[in-house]
Amino acid sequence: MNWQAVALTAKLASLVSLILLVVGLPLAYWIAYSRWRWKFLVEAVVALPLVLPPTVLGFYVLVAIGAQSPIGRWYQHWTGHSFAFSFQGLLIASVLYSLPFAVQPFAVAFSQVDRNLLAASSVLGSSPTQTFSRIIMPLSLTGILAGVILSFAHTVGEFGVVLMVGGNIPGVTRTISIDIYDRVQDLDYVAANQTALLLLAFSFIVLSGVYAANRQLWRGWLGK
Repeated sequence: MNWQAVALTAKLASLVSLILLVVGLPLAYWIAYSRWRWKFLVEAVVALPLVLPPTVLGFYVLVAIGAQSPIGRWYQHWTGHSFAFSFQGLLIASVLYSLPFAVQPFAVAFSQVDRNLLAASSVLGSSPTQTFSRIIMPLSLTGILAGVILSFAHTVGEFGVVLMVGGNIPGVTRTISIDIYDRVQDLDYVAANQTALLLLAFSFIVLSGVYAANRQLWRGWLGK
């Protein structure tokens, strides 16, 4: 078992989940409550990683942060290191790749909050921020938790984006999925199987927890 790859993957997934929690909550709130007629275009952009091949997303991220791009040149000027094939570049790509897995559960949970409660809060003089923190957030905790867990799990299992943007640098960008690929390439099926079983068990536990949480959410809404 390559524990260095495991630790790197856990670090990457934790940071992605934290960033998506900060970025995804306001975006999901806007999606859930905005009445803009072209809102579906934003929703399509957010959901794009669900259908876009990882190599395509990885390629365009690589172009955007490469040494020939303005962002890549600026980053290299200030840090002395390339943005592409670095942990920071991999983090940006992973956030974009896992964006819908956080935002969509958040938005669904927000949209299921009783609008009468929001109207009553407004009538009582609460600001939108107070309504969000005192009503929407507490009633949406299950959906928020599901989004955080799904984004974490999705980051753990990503492969194509990692290979395109991060490459395969030990201790920097070699995640657990890349390690499995390397083991298979080296015909070390025993080690590959050990790591794959770890991912299999982790994925099953995560999905079981999400489904259990969603089941309790529906029971709460149905009053059972």
